[in-house]
Amino acid sequence: MTRLDNYPSKKARPVFILSSGRSGTAMLTKLLSACKEVEMHHEYLCTHIQSIAVRYYMGLVGPQTVKSAITRLHGTALLYARKPIWGDSSNKLSWIADVLAETFPDAKFVFLTRDGRKVVSSYYHKLRDECYDDYSVRSLIGHLDAPDVFPPPPPEKRFWWPAPLDEPDRMEAFRAYSQFDRIAFHWGEINRVIMGHLYQIDADRQFRVKLEDLTTDPSLMLELFRFIGVPERPQLFKLLERPHNVKVPVDKSLTPGEEKRFFELNADVMKALGYFQNRAYTVDYGVPAE
Repeated sequence: MTRLDNYPSKKARPVFILSSGRSGTAMLTKLLSACKEVEMHHEYLCTHIQSIAVRYYMGLVGPQTVKSAITRLHGTALLYARKPIWGDSSNKLSWIADVLAETFPDAKFVFLTRDGRKVVSSYYHKLRDECYDDYSVRSLIGHLDAPDVFPPPPPEKRFWWPAPLDEPDRMEAFRAYSQFDRIAFHWGEINRVIMGHLYQIDADRQFRVKLEDLTTDPSLMLELFRFIGVPERPQLFKLLERPHNVKVPVDKSLTPGEEKRFFELNADVMKALGYFQNRAYTVDYGVPAE
């Protein structure tokens, strides 16, 4: 029988990367995986976590249900980890950060943000088939409206994106949204939820950083390492100099009409995160333009 060297007396310490997605979570996974002290995951057990996290946001399950699930999933992973730090970089965790903080009192949280115009454009132009497409949204709303008639959709990514179910006025508006509107709603809402959760978490357990700053200022990477509790490794900054998890290496900006609609939905969050006055930027993927 193989002995598990660190089970159960050496449970790993968790670190959770919170974001809207399309904001550098895959990049941070690669960066922290390069640290020998860290076992890092990107969207760990996504099909298990996403649907329950969305249900929690929509008020369909309570914190105890979420706690039971993450204790069974993430908690067990911490027990079996072979490194002193275990991490998950996933926008799915953003909806349940308050429960994570209570369940794992030694956990640390990194709040990674990016200009919402770039996030929404990335989702809309590059992940349209798996993010708020019309069929998947109709399927979920059909279940929410008539759960006795329509069973819940399968736990695939494309079906489980939040709707403001417990706010009738917002939900009525949401039903009429286009796919672009729904994606813009998602960026604003997930960041509102993260900020609300972090407000309840001690300041020494959280590290907030903009992707735009992290990828241009090596000192912020070293500060991140100190926060997580790993040795500073300046040579790893090269991992932040090029985008990761890019299926389509083309930068697309919002049209003037799309940007206007985006700000109608999210001006408050853009101000809160310090992006309101910023000009939209372009991303250099290092490939020739077609």
